[in-house]
Amino acid sequence: MGVVAQPSANLYVDPTVAQMNDLLGKNISEICRCELHGASLNHCAHFVSHVMKYQFGYTCYNQTSKGSRADRANIRVQEVFPQCRSVGRWANKPATLTTGLVFITHENNVDIAKKTMVNVPRKHIGIFIEGTIYHYSNSRDAVVSQTPDQFSHHYPGAGIAMFYGELPV
Repeated sequence: MGVVAQPSANLYVDPTVAQMNDLLGKNISEICRCELHGASLNHCAHFVSHVMKYQFGYTCYNQTSKGSRADRANIRVQEVFPQCRSVGRWANKPATLTTGLVFITHENNVDIAKKTMVNVPRKHIGIFIEGTIYHYSNSRDAVVSQTPDQFSHHYPGAGIAMFYGELPV
């Protein structure tokens, strides 16, 4: 009997603008086959992970035991953040980085040097492609798109900061 390989980065995908636009307005129930659809849950990392095929860490399949392991997707923002090749403040995002992940939380919740993010309720993630951020709006229960400036107002208050993440390899 052969050895089964662990999932590797070559299973991840780089979505196109057209693929992301096709997801606009969709509810998580149209995206997740593992039936983790609760309207009271935060689905931002869940959505991103289904799109990107991130099956590491704690997944929707772990939560429901429904669907199949092949359909699973990570559901925790703080587990996605350290998987990025590089991270930094949004204002310092290299101009050549046109596709990646975007995170927003209080600046004290992130340690860029250690590539860690604290597990707190007020954190959010999206996918940026060519100047547009796609994310799951929990208040609208649907996938939406915004400009970076609009996304920067996701949480009110002093100390809220945006961070970029270079896609995992």
